[in-house]
Amino acid sequence: MSDLISVQTSTEKNYQLHFGHDLSDQLEFYIHSFSSKKAFVLVDAFVLEHHRLHFESALSKKFEELHIFEIPRGEQAKSFNIYQKALNFVLEKGVERETPLFAIGGGVTGDLAGFVAATVLRGIPLIHIPTTLLAMVDSSIGGKTGINHEVGKNLVGSFYQPEAVFADVKYLETLPHKEWVNGLSEVLKYGMIHSPEILEQVNSLLENDEFNNGKAWLPLIQKSAQIKTDIVAEDVLESGKRAYLNFGHTFAHVIEKEGNYSKYSHGEAVYAGMIAAVYASNELGAEIDPSNLLQFKSLYELSLNEITSSPEELVEFMKTDKKVKDEQIQLILLQEPSFPYVHKITEIELINQTWQHTLKIFQ
Repeated sequence: MSDLISVQTSTEKNYQLHFGHDLSDQLEFYIHSFSSKKAFVLVDAFVLEHHRLHFESALSKKFEELHIFEIPRGEQAKSFNIYQKALNFVLEKGVERETPLFAIGGGVTGDLAGFVAATVLRGIPLIHIPTTLLAMVDSSIGGKTGINHEVGKNLVGSFYQPEAVFADVKYLETLPHKEWVNGLSEVLKYGMIHSPEILEQVNSLLENDEFNNGKAWLPLIQKSAQIKTDIVAEDVLESGKRAYLNFGHTFAHVIEKEGNYSKYSHGEAVYAGMIAAVYASNELGAEIDPSNLLQFKSLYELSLNEITSSPEELVEFMKTDKKVKDEQIQLILLQEPSFPYVHKITEIELINQTWQHTLKIFQ
């Protein structure tokens, strides 16, 4: 049994998000509509090791040829090198315009595989099967694809909507604890920018020690996905309200780059970035209680002591962010709980202070 959320966008195709535990039957029914006898699977290495039978048994009932490309774990896989290898694999195996590509894994896999689907033959059908909490509540929804560049994160990519998303919480049964925490940051983000009750729901799940229980998290996963879906439907290409989803991310991308995209996970960086954003918001007159986020700090076991760049240098790195406009850093801050806004930075000293504050918290 699955629940559905319909994604209706103003400029792109509409598609459905499927949620549930073991969506094999729904997936088998869905793929019957494809005329192609061939399919590509770009899958995370960990997922391939632990869940190959689960997805292969469903897909092989329709597709006579199932070509599987293994994507290395970690943010470093979102590189030109891996992108080119994946592109070569798909082209050499004989891709056609109607050949579907299944992206099975977390955010890295979805971003990379989505960019392959978007660019090969100018676009082939893409189906996301997110396998991490982060991917289920955030990265598989909304059509952002791309890879990293040495200048910064996600600087090469495109908007490309999938045909469907199947968020099967069965995959969460083998999700490592650190990856649960990694995805938790995006859930907390929705609590900060939209629905404060989410923070209470997270607390309840943690008190009951529900990590690794995908069924228990399913309502919160759907709620988070619905928030993102509603925002994306209003602003597909991130020209307005969708920018609110970047709360904490401008700081986070700098932290990730400082760790060479391997030292700090995306979720860890976003968590620290949100704490930075709360500080900056309060310095500009808001009254946001930092404990809303700091109460989860022990989960992250995060230290930023290895960041050697000065606050001034970190500010310069922020200027390479893709959301910079007219050479001005743009931050998503809070006027009050649940009321985000875009703030164009003119107070560079404020950002220096924010970095000093954040680095001190995570010593």
